[in-house]
Amino acid sequence: MMLTAGVALALAVTGCSSSNGGGNADNKTNAGNAGGKSGSPVEITFWNMFGGGEGDFVDQIIKGFNDSQQEVIVKQLRLESNEYYAKLGTALSSSKGPDVAVAHVDRLSPFVKAKQIVPVDELASKVGFDLGQISESNITSVTYDGKPYAVPLDTHFHMLYYNKDILKKANLLNDDETPKLDNVSPEGYLNTLAQIKTAVPDVQAMAVNTPYFQEPFLNMYYEAGGDILSPDLKKAAINNDKALSVLKFYDDIYTKQYADINDKNPWDTFSNGKAAFWFGGVWEAGVLLGDASKHIGAMPLPAIFGSQTHWGSSHTLVIPSYVSAEKQEAAAKFMKYFSEVGGQTWGNAGHVPANSKVTASEEYNKLPYRQFFIEAQKTVKFAPQTDNYTTIITTIAESLQNIIFHNESAEDGLKDLEKQINEILAN
Repeated sequence: MMLTAGVALALAVTGCSSSNGGGNADNKTNAGNAGGKSGSPVEITFWNMFGGGEGDFVDQIIKGFNDSQQEVIVKQLRLESNEYYAKLGTALSSSKGPDVAVAHVDRLSPFVKAKQIVPVDELASKVGFDLGQISESNITSVTYDGKPYAVPLDTHFHMLYYNKDILKKANLLNDDETPKLDNVSPEGYLNTLAQIKTAVPDVQAMAVNTPYFQEPFLNMYYEAGGDILSPDLKKAAINNDKALSVLKFYDDIYTKQYADINDKNPWDTFSNGKAAFWFGGVWEAGVLLGDASKHIGAMPLPAIFGSQTHWGSSHTLVIPSYVSAEKQEAAAKFMKYFSEVGGQTWGNAGHVPANSKVTASEEYNKLPYRQFFIEAQKTVKFAPQTDNYTTIITTIAESLQNIIFHNESAEDGLKDLEKQINEILAN
């Protein structure tokens, strides 16, 4: 799953599978002989990395599309997340691979620069797909030189999940079963964690995603108004007092033992009722909110560092440049279906659909806490549009690990990180 902020990371509930899915292609070929322009349906290959529960939803969407018409058959190839982009990159370079594929929004820039994927606006128009249905922030995130190069499927980000039973024991649960967070500031939040530790000492006051610490760090750093790069994307902008304040905040959480820095599976810790708070992905909603016996609630991340801005990413669909015109149009029809119809199914996975008609629907809003998901989506900050983002976020992740485990001071670590990012940008 994950994330995800440029690096496809397998977190909480997302698994991967190498099995193929979709509808029964043999049966559909016979059923669709009269539907295609050449007398038989156009078959396209769809690559993705979705496993576990997400994969089940994708299977439903593909089957729904294949069953809904007789012009196009989608056959999918599901790859392991840790090898997905290496194989996709090779496919795009060699012009041998999928006809349509999933790509995280922070992976698009090098594909666009190399002209390996095509703009989607004219194709969308040709198949009657109104891209105006896609939220403005999502369309902007995939736009280069005025052209959208992908169809955003969703936005994914973190929410504040909370264990109602633990908060109740700590006298921190309101009558409406929301957390008592009266003083929203670093100091106020730490005081809340202290109350939890005192009242319920046998749990973590907060499970922190230490294995992928770059994400909880970026949440608070973006709240503080921080940026990874300068506005012209040519220099690092992460060595500053804002980053230092966020690192001190998390260091306090660890050193005061509100969270266990050595917890290798913090998502399980929270899910199993052993932590009060968790900055967790919307993709975990099915597990955390779908089981009423867990007594878990969700809300947007509080503005601990002054704003609601927080880290986020997005799954998108792209069409490689080598794909024939006939198959490009077929892929566009699948994109339209995935966004307009499949978006309802995809919303059950926890991701906030990018199609505004889906998020405005009664069906979507009946899902638990989705009004808060929609609220939080409005203040997401996507990755900078640089060809080097994958290398940069990997470098950030490694440097932050050194800092939080005190292998170097925060001041020295940020200084070294700034130097490394600038070297990446210079090459």
